[in-house]
Amino acid sequence: MTGVGDLWASLPVPTIVIGPGDDIVDINSAAEGFFNASAKTMRGLPLWDQLAVDAPLEDSLARARKNGTPLFVNDVDVGNGQRAPLQCALQIAPLVGAPDHMVLMISPRELAGRMTQNHSVKSAAKSAIGMAEMLAHEIKNPLAGITGAAQLLSMNLTQDDLELTDLIVAESRRIVKLLEQVEQFGNLSPPDLQPVNIHDVLDRARRSALLGFGAQMNIIEEYDPSLPLAFGDADQLLQVVLNLLKNASEAAGPEGGTIRLHSYFEHSFRLRRADGSGQSLPLQIEIIDDGPGLPDGIAADIFDPFVSGKENGTGLGLALVSKIISDHDGWISVTSVPGKTVFRLSLPRAPKTAQTPPPKNED
Repeated sequence: MTGVGDLWASLPVPTIVIGPGDDIVDINSAAEGFFNASAKTMRGLPLWDQLAVDAPLEDSLARARKNGTPLFVNDVDVGNGQRAPLQCALQIAPLVGAPDHMVLMISPRELAGRMTQNHSVKSAAKSAIGMAEMLAHEIKNPLAGITGAAQLLSMNLTQDDLELTDLIVAESRRIVKLLEQVEQFGNLSPPDLQPVNIHDVLDRARRSALLGFGAQMNIIEEYDPSLPLAFGDADQLLQVVLNLLKNASEAAGPEGGTIRLHSYFEHSFRLRRADGSGQSLPLQIEIIDDGPGLPDGIAADIFDPFVSGKENGTGLGLALVSKIISDHDGWISVTSVPGKTVFRLSLPRAPKTAQTPPPKNED
């Protein structure tokens, strides 16, 4: 027979037992992931110092406790001060057998909301691959002819006319470069899934950024040292993080800014597919910048090909990032307001039988 402790640990949503003075008496495993803290460290802390809710709940909780009645609150933003708030439904009820104690259940709606967004990572990637095949054959060869013809014409032109042929050559080369970026979708091989220390990937990306495009940035590491190994392709994940760091650095401009690399474990995060199967994605990596944020109206489509918040952007970088994460059976999301943009990667952990990375080959 399953014991009470097993039932408590098995609850799939963050659940908190609240004492008479609105202190935290206990939290379950899902709540440990939500707060990114252990039950031992959370016990005895004031609830409202640890939980931020954009609704005045203290008085409502007091009335529910006094009357012994449940309380339901839908569609409120709930956070813990360490990450962007999630839209949640809250359920509060008296704890039977414990006077003045209440149980609070937090049901995040973030994943459900994201699943109903207009973009579909895999279908977008498939469309881009088909487009790449068509464009590569139908456009690149004629462009080479146009470029060659413009260069031949330039040999017998005046300086004023040379500006026109130079423009033809420059724009033709820009289009070829764009097509080559699109072709990356078709040329990207399936990930070689191995146990990966995600912190090694983040550190490689950080050091590379500081030596190049992110030299003006302050990149802060906020890692959970107990994070288990991810199951992924280290080189492809490095490409993902570098792309996100590059976007954050470009958004900050020459004056620079701060980027935080934050990792944590979230027990309750699961991706449910259309066929009803589920995938646990407990490893969370956030790339957080203090730039101006995404332009209004594009956040829901930012991972689609050719959608960009940059003036001269191609809109291919984030589409490629989303394809790589999708190929890892992971999930990527973004929340953005002026002064804080958070790209969140959710990845599967390596199977327990493969938690030790394979030894490196010594030459």
